[in-house]
Amino acid sequence: MTPAPTGRRRPARRRGGLLGGPKPARNGTDGRIRLLRLGFLVFLILVGGKAVALASSSQHLTQIALAQQTAQVVLPAHRGSILDRNGTELAVGTPDQTVIATPYLLRDPRAAAAQLCDALQLNRRRERRAVEKALVWGKQHHMGFAYVARKVDPDYAKAAVDLGIPGVYSIAEEKRTYPLKATGAQVIGFAGTENKGLAGIELLYDRQLSGKPGSETIVRDPAGHTIRTISQRPPTSGEDVRLTLDSEIQYTAEHVLQKTLRETGGKWAVSIVMDPRTGEIYAMANETAKGFHGFGKDPEADKNRCVTDVYEPGSIFKLVTISGALADGTITPEEKFTLPPSIHVADREINEAEPRPTEHWDAKEILQHSSNVGAVKIGMRMGKAGMAKWIEAYGFGKPTGVEFPGEAGGIVAPVDQWSDSSIGNIPMGQGIAVTAIQMASAFSTVADNGIQVKPRLVAQVGRQKYSTTEADKHRVISARVAKEIRVDLTAAVEDGTGTKAQIPGYKVAGKTGTAEIALPNGAGYAKNIYTASFIGMAPADHPKLVVLCAVGWTPEFGGDAAAPAVQQIMQFALQHLEIAP
Repeated sequence: MTPAPTGRRRPARRRGGLLGGPKPARNGTDGRIRLLRLGFLVFLILVGGKAVALASSSQHLTQIALAQQTAQVVLPAHRGSILDRNGTELAVGTPDQTVIATPYLLRDPRAAAAQLCDALQLNRRRERRAVEKALVWGKQHHMGFAYVARKVDPDYAKAAVDLGIPGVYSIAEEKRTYPLKATGAQVIGFAGTENKGLAGIELLYDRQLSGKPGSETIVRDPAGHTIRTISQRPPTSGEDVRLTLDSEIQYTAEHVLQKTLRETGGKWAVSIVMDPRTGEIYAMANETAKGFHGFGKDPEADKNRCVTDVYEPGSIFKLVTISGALADGTITPEEKFTLPPSIHVADREINEAEPRPTEHWDAKEILQHSSNVGAVKIGMRMGKAGMAKWIEAYGFGKPTGVEFPGEAGGIVAPVDQWSDSSIGNIPMGQGIAVTAIQMASAFSTVADNGIQVKPRLVAQVGRQKYSTTEADKHRVISARVAKEIRVDLTAAVEDGTGTKAQIPGYKVAGKTGTAEIALPNGAGYAKNIYTASFIGMAPADHPKLVVLCAVGWTPEFGGDAAAPAVQQIMQFALQHLEIAP
């Protein structure tokens, strides 16, 4: 008898099939099932990843679309106007439109360029090529912005936009215009394409004129049209600047200078008309023989030479020498000087402009006849230190402080650098360089009874009005000496070198100047070519006007080239301002 087995019992084996048929092969079936499961899993992963990618791409595209439709636009501020003393507009901003394209939206940039140029009346080949180049290049580089035309007539801009070219639109911009054209151009200066001052008053007062730009966030459709404004910060307009210039006197001065250059053969000419009591400048004119044809065409014509350029003044500077000697008591009005036809100083021989015999003249006659020998004799008595003292007292060697960028201070050598012959040429206005505004200021000192007033070009900025204060004035010579000099200068006009400055019904005082022109690199002086000048004041007993004229590179003397110009300008100004004799 077999013993019963102990422990666990193995389960009985199942027979194949329901009826106990043969057993199926399990390994192949399980492999297929696992493969199907794996494939389904991969499918889920791919579908899920694609969904995530599509969601991400959609979000990115939405951002791009929003960025293309939303734009931050600068709202330019209105630039303030520049006015003359009477409110006449000298520089103003006029509303214009700038046409802009979105190159990547253009189907045919060349065809679009041709259509736009026709609408904008851009007929020059250079202009049309520039527009086509900008749009083609922008299309090739998928650019979203290109200028078609800056600051054009609003009607032309509308015609361009109305073409319906996708991505073409216009924005408002302001163009700087100058209603009186070239009148006062070198003083006013100009503003560039971006309405930033680049010269003259436009540059010096650019901050006040510019104001502050605003901004707005807008939404545009694909064609570039504004759909709505999201936010806006309005701009702040710039302030107006009112000058002391009188546009009618300015125009007259420029017209007279143009005529003077034609008649004298000079290369350049300047004029200043000034009120000696207040320092206000009524005119500051600059002309060249070639004429002014817009900034950037000729650097010489662009200059405000009255303020920025220096020249040797010649005999007109004798006013400084003689008034200083009288003020110091070095000479007296009655003292007579024996004046030979020439005089030697160190290695130099000083001659008169016109031959004459030995004369016995006082200070009045020395000024009246513009004696070089007389001025040098007085200068030698003053000595180097005495002469240098009065050069400084009148303000030579430093800017006057007139409101204009780039003012020159002149050229005055320190007294310890003067040569032995310096005292033989500086007293008669050689060996020293000055600006026209410095000379006008010196004569205004004599006109205003010895008080020098700072020259002024600006009368008002915004609501702030400017006037001459005591801080702008200082005494240079006594009223007595100033009156003595005016008497001497009156004689120079009545019966001296300045007779061509006489004005019927008015007593005019003035002085001529004829200076040799120093050649570059110390090569001496030009032969028979001069800087001819004249400064007059009227009415001589109580002057209310000082008028300067200087003509450069002319063969004529000051009494012939400059005195007639001063006469014409002063006569007009006296009548225009209704100044009684």
